[in-house]
Amino acid sequence: MNIYAIRAIYLFEMARTWRTLMQSIVSPVISTSLYFVVFGSAIGSRITEIDGVSYGAFIVPGLIMLSLLTQSIANASFGIYFPRFVGTIFELLSAPVSYVEIVVSYVGAAATKSIILGLIILATAALFVPLHIQHPFWMLTFLILTAVTFSLFGFIIGIWADSFERLQIIPLLVITPLTFLGGSFYSIDMLPPLWQKISLLNPVLYLVSGFRWSFFGKGDVSVEISIAAIFACLGICLAIIAWIFKTGYRLKT
Repeated sequence: MNIYAIRAIYLFEMARTWRTLMQSIVSPVISTSLYFVVFGSAIGSRITEIDGVSYGAFIVPGLIMLSLLTQSIANASFGIYFPRFVGTIFELLSAPVSYVEIVVSYVGAAATKSIILGLIILATAALFVPLHIQHPFWMLTFLILTAVTFSLFGFIIGIWADSFERLQIIPLLVITPLTFLGGSFYSIDMLPPLWQKISLLNPVLYLVSGFRWSFFGKGDVSVEISIAAIFACLGICLAIIAWIFKTGYRLKT
């Protein structure tokens, strides 16, 4: 394992975050604060509690997960797409760096940024509503696993995309709607029976539910199923990336 190569790429990607601090950190935190103002105040005044939890506190895991998914994908996809766009990807592929080291460095940097952002949003949420995390170990576990999984997914999107427009298609048209429909701001128990069953087809529901369980000890599905779902997503992403590097898909042309 070439630790020096991993460290160099990792630090280069992390340095980009500090150069774009307003876009990378400040903007998502402000957006999350606005969600608290709109959902917590306006809707929270009508929905006082869900499963014995105040509505303001109930939406915290969903808001963190929304930012975590979108930022993980955005950071990882741009990180690998830009070298392809400017042509420096060929220098990276010809360097004495293995495919595993490339993935670890890019995905590790993207996941680190997302985890830092998630923790900052958690601290911001504590300013608006009182929070008590029942299972802090599992909260961090879900946070890390979700960040790594969707950074891998973003890495795949960054290789697949052939333009900046395509880089945004899946996050905007697929991931964000699935997150909103995945119980981020409500419990699926509030839905009619038919829509409850349809919601179970949404993979994001299991991530949000497991993360919310770590806060309040309650979720829309059992935590075991949530853990299995996130490992399944992780395995699928790893398999796709292995295939990409094996075939050279969109890397060698």
